[in-house]
Amino acid sequence: MVERPRRADARRNEESLLEAAAAAFVASGVEAPVRDIAARAGVGTGTIYRHFPTRADLIIAVYRHQVDACAEAGPALLAGGATPHTALARWIDLFVDFLVTKHGLAAVLQSDNTGFEALHAYFLDRLLPVCAELLDAAAASGEIRSDVEAYALMRGVGNLCIGADSDPRYDARRLVGLLVAGLRQAD
Repeated sequence: MVERPRRADARRNEESLLEAAAAAFVASGVEAPVRDIAARAGVGTGTIYRHFPTRADLIIAVYRHQVDACAEAGPALLAGGATPHTALARWIDLFVDFLVTKHGLAAVLQSDNTGFEALHAYFLDRLLPVCAELLDAAAASGEIRSDVEAYALMRGVGNLCIGADSDPRYDARRLVGLLVAGLRQAD
């Protein structure tokens, strides 16, 4: 059977639903009630279950949607940014937002659901090349050192974000900003 392309309004509705679910997950974690997600999206719960039969399906779709948005932002920032370092710094800010809003996702990802197994690989496959492109552009412009690998930077940023949602005194964004500033080429 050949799959028909979806109508533009159906794609917009699903995107709206994913944005509403993401907002609910930020506010209440991945166990947010489906009725709350439906209310945020302005749809009935049946609509959510029609698109995403299980909570796992919804979580996976939200996660992939947010990874895709972060991946697509990199080239756009590089094309429209004042400098490659500025584009890198702004992209890292988006990456931090992505990481610190994953309330409860880590525990869910370690569950036995097979759908979650591929998410980490998807995350790396989509985001590592974007980070590498931004790093390469900033290094080629002479703004940052050239010996920084995308995986190491993303891992460092991820480690700095651990616990950011549980300690109001901890400012992950500030520490990540210091890390990004430290990439600058010494004069």
